[in-house]
Amino acid sequence: MNIKLNDKNALVGGSTKGLGLAIAKQLAECGANVTLMARNEDELKIRLTELSTADHQKHEYLVVDFNDFEAAKTSISQFFENHNIDILVNNTNGPKPGTVLEKSLSDYQEAFNLLFQIHNHTTELALPNMIKNKWGRIINVSSSSVKEPINNLGLSNTIRTALVSWSKSLSQNIAQHNITVNSILTGTFDTERIHQLNKSQAEKEGISEQEILQKRIDAIPAKRLGKPEEYGYLAAFLASDYAAYLTGTTIPLDGGNMKSIL
Repeated sequence: MNIKLNDKNALVGGSTKGLGLAIAKQLAECGANVTLMARNEDELKIRLTELSTADHQKHEYLVVDFNDFEAAKTSISQFFENHNIDILVNNTNGPKPGTVLEKSLSDYQEAFNLLFQIHNHTTELALPNMIKNKWGRIINVSSSSVKEPINNLGLSNTIRTALVSWSKSLSQNIAQHNITVNSILTGTFDTERIHQLNKSQAEKEGISEQEILQKRIDAIPAKRLGKPEEYGYLAAFLASDYAAYLTGTTIPLDGGNMKSIL
């Protein structure tokens, strides 16, 4: 199976590090024109040089601070005034960890803007061109906590579940246009985010970060963290014509860690 995304334009959120960067690199490797989207322009410029290029490819970047919802909406809207997107990867930084009891109403509103509103807004802007061309791919970087809530991630558990439900409904409305919508339920990957969570959990439990990391690894049947490039492979498949009949799904990518069968 040789995935070719030549002449396809991709917009990838949160793509200066971690899973977003891994996805962007793989889409570029498969021939897509990739627009990186994140808040740090210096990092965006560096990451842009790391994308593979062929004669037909043109990569760009878009500066967006997902934590400033109104400013982010404006920046993304301005981008779509002059760009059309075929592949949209909805991905932002996650909210701060903490249990449900530790979070306020304003925390939930901020998380809603970050994990739902931004994706909703961007998708609405991307859809008209996808419908016109009778082709589109929408991929949500979500979490395994949608199926099995994680105690210290109360905000993420709640809002990501709303996004997946919305995505399922959306997939049924646009499947006739050859547009797919799929969510990846992320397990434990070797990224900066997981190390931040380990640090927070270690401070709360009064033990070392290494002990927290080992607990996570021990709980995974594969007995290792996921590699970011493995995430990129799945995203590239979902973006390809090989996945044209796959839509409305939530796909666990977690080394077998989830216990549920549905």
